[in-house]
Amino acid sequence: MAESPTSSPAQPRENVALGTVFALLAFFCLAVMGAFAKVAGEDVPVIVIVFFQNLICLVFVAPVALRHGFAPLKTKRIGMQLLRGIAGVGVSYGQFLALTFMPLSNAVLLTYSGPLWMPLIAWLVSRERIGGRLWLGMVLGFIGIVLTLHPSGASFNIGAVFALGAAIAVALSLLSIRWMSTTEPTVRILFYYFLFASLLTAPFALASWTAISLTVWATMIGVGLSLLGSQVFVVIGLRNASAATLGPLVYSVIVFSAIIQWLVWSHRPSLLEFGGMALVILGGVIAVVHWGAKKPASVSS
Repeated sequence: MAESPTSSPAQPRENVALGTVFALLAFFCLAVMGAFAKVAGEDVPVIVIVFFQNLICLVFVAPVALRHGFAPLKTKRIGMQLLRGIAGVGVSYGQFLALTFMPLSNAVLLTYSGPLWMPLIAWLVSRERIGGRLWLGMVLGFIGIVLTLHPSGASFNIGAVFALGAAIAVALSLLSIRWMSTTEPTVRILFYYFLFASLLTAPFALASWTAISLTVWATMIGVGLSLLGSQVFVVIGLRNASAATLGPLVYSVIVFSAIIQWLVWSHRPSLLEFGGMALVILGGVIAVVHWGAKKPASVSS
């Protein structure tokens, strides 16, 4: 028998303050992950770091996902789950590779410009309309990217290409989650993400294998645990506040990265880079708020 609107259970009240704390912890973990990856990338091929990052997370997520057997993992969106895995590998590989060529904050800034690319990809895939406010956010964000890249500089940093590739992968990853969110629970999405990412990178990691010191092992474990921590904290945060409320906080990862870069590598962004950061953050927040307020368009897997 269908329940009447008055008989349905009351929705839990949001605790925005607590949700914000856990969201900031999640994005701080992502900044720490980038720092660990930058250190590890000096001695180990990037693909090896990406493989162990996902394998470590899979080891922790699999017992939770399988605690009730394989039935809860059955999915009709396996194609979309695979797309999410491929996009996730692209994000990590592009960002970590960029970190071997450029400062932490610059690589993170360009990578997390991903939401600026979401409208274009969504329009190409499902013809979702791009409104005027969203165009404003995109234009501001792309101006910020140009300022960050120093177009008048004497040399071009190839790391920017890898970071912008990671940004497009971020957009694909976010859109795939958005398209799956109506049918796929969080644990199932995480399980397939780490499973596919581990399987996709394993052959390349084995082919690129080199001797790894204990110090580098420690940094690679730090990469994996930082990513795992970010996932745990963001899930807790979303239990206390909505995604629309917490979404714009993702750009705190840029601020945390700049602070870590200053403390660890004694590198402070220039005024031009600060201006670029501000515009990318502003444009990204407009994009995140826009997508948080929209219902996902139907996309076949």
